[in-house]
Amino acid sequence: LPDPASLAAAVDLLMVFGGDGTMLRVARSIAGSRTPILGINIGGLGFLTAVPLSALGRALKQLWRGEFRLESRALIEAETHCNGRLLRETALNDIVISRGEISRLIQLDVDVNGEPLTRYRGDGLIISSPTGSTAYSLAAGGALVTPTAEVFALTPICPHTLSNRSLILPLTSTIRVRTVSPKPSTILSADGDVVAELSGGDEVIVRRSRRTVRLVQLPNSSFFEALRRKLNWRGENV
Repeated sequence: LPDPASLAAAVDLLMVFGGDGTMLRVARSIAGSRTPILGINIGGLGFLTAVPLSALGRALKQLWRGEFRLESRALIEAETHCNGRLLRETALNDIVISRGEISRLIQLDVDVNGEPLTRYRGDGLIISSPTGSTAYSLAAGGALVTPTAEVFALTPICPHTLSNRSLILPLTSTIRVRTVSPKPSTILSADGDVVAELSGGDEVIVRRSRRTVRLVQLPNSSFFEALRRKLNWRGENV
């Protein structure tokens, strides 16, 4: 079978069947392609998969009639040196720097555009794209933002200091994270996939990627509708 990038170059639309994890893998594989993606949800929560499997027939009719719009989603990228080589990884949802298997807090120094921000002490740090605000960042208490917003969200994971809160930054920011202690081990991951194990003093630079992906949005499908349906927001008094 062809890989997603080769397939995207040969077709006008990619239909992805699965959950958000499947969508993330495909989006990273075809980063920068103009071919749009339509997600068909046969997984769990599914913020990226716009169509439930039961509505596939209706969705195909809408596509055939041209009743859809394309939404460009920003990608973010992390860059670091590991064992003498440069690593660069792209993500649609988030870049995460977190502790390894040892249950001890780690320390991370963070600069934004060259200016010191703070030293985070805890289980790690999530640097989320606007699309990723409904993923790990949400579970860690981060803010929800609309997926087309031009922002990063920095969300500490179980911070040792109660004053550490999720921080919203312009998507034009350059974020530099430096690991402080050699132990415990610190893991760099992109959209849940482990990229590297970091050593003390290693730096990770996170910025907006020049590449994007395009998602298909059907009529009556919106971020706010997804929040109401998937998070059970009813607008009623409790």
